[in-house]
Amino acid sequence: MSQDNADKTTPETAEVPETTETVETAVETDAAVEPETPVDAVVEPETEPVAEPVVEPVAVVEPPVAFAAPAPVPAPVPAPVPAPDVVTLTEVAFGDDVLVAAAPTGPGLAARLGAEAFGTFLLVLAGVGTALYASVSGVTTFGVAVAFGFALTAGIAAVGHISGGHFNPAVTFGAVLAGRTPVRDLLPYWLVQVVAGIAATAVLYVVASTLPALDGQVSTFFAAASNGYGDHSPIVAQVDEGFPLVAALLIEFVAVAVLVGVILGVTDRRASSVNAPVVIGLTLVAVLLVTIPVTNGAINPARALATAVFSGSELLKQVWAFWVAPLAGAAVAALVYRAFATSPALEDDDEIVEVVELV
Repeated sequence: MSQDNADKTTPETAEVPETTETVETAVETDAAVEPETPVDAVVEPETEPVAEPVVEPVAVVEPPVAFAAPAPVPAPVPAPVPAPDVVTLTEVAFGDDVLVAAAPTGPGLAARLGAEAFGTFLLVLAGVGTALYASVSGVTTFGVAVAFGFALTAGIAAVGHISGGHFNPAVTFGAVLAGRTPVRDLLPYWLVQVVAGIAATAVLYVVASTLPALDGQVSTFFAAASNGYGDHSPIVAQVDEGFPLVAALLIEFVAVAVLVGVILGVTDRRASSVNAPVVIGLTLVAVLLVTIPVTNGAINPARALATAVFSGSELLKQVWAFWVAPLAGAAVAALVYRAFATSPALEDDDEIVEVVELV
């Protein structure tokens, strides 16, 4: 019995150390686990930064405060307002499209009228003066036409950039209908052209009246250089009858239509010619060579009126024809030009850029 008990006790007693080792192992295991508790400390820092983004949005609000500073920048914009009208808006038609472009205003009305007065005075003085003394100087029809052409070329070259170099009411009328000249300038241009033409003829009249041989015959002397038809046609000196009214109207109409057509074409912005004054002057020479034998070559209503004023009532009664025919010819030329010589319509990928220089 005791031996059995001993045997039984021995194993039980032997198992105790195992329990102790197990406990120690468990203690060691617990002790080994304890160092891992810093995991809680590692986790805690992760929760703390969550509050940091809440503080930073305050800095995001600062940019709008910095943006408020440039607000005064628009203030300098009104500065250019006190300057005079340097730029105007111009509507340019290209087919169905209309562009509005800024462009310099250019010379004022007073400067343009002064240029027209100067050019018209030069044209009438040189042309009519040459025709007036042709019988004395021996100048032929060709010489008279060249005198008018040279004077027109010189006038356009001198002041054409200021007023357009019309020097002729018919040319001004055509330029207005073609959209080259504002309608408001039509009457002022006509007025100065007529006045300048009469002034130039008055100078010639005063000079002629000082010649004793022309005493009392100055008006007759001027009639030889004036425009007329029928009995006052220049061909009457060679034949019994002169060209009738219908011939005078037709030749003046066609001649002025050709002249205005050339002027509008050679001064077009797309034209490559750099000698517009010469081309226009030569064209005047050409049409005068055709019209001088028929009507003494009016072409210019201001020139026709200027000589008629000093030539007597009979020629004043005919001067209307040398206004109607040239103005009608200019109108037809301008309308044809606008119908067939305008700029083509813009394509979708076309772009027009205009550089504006502010003075």
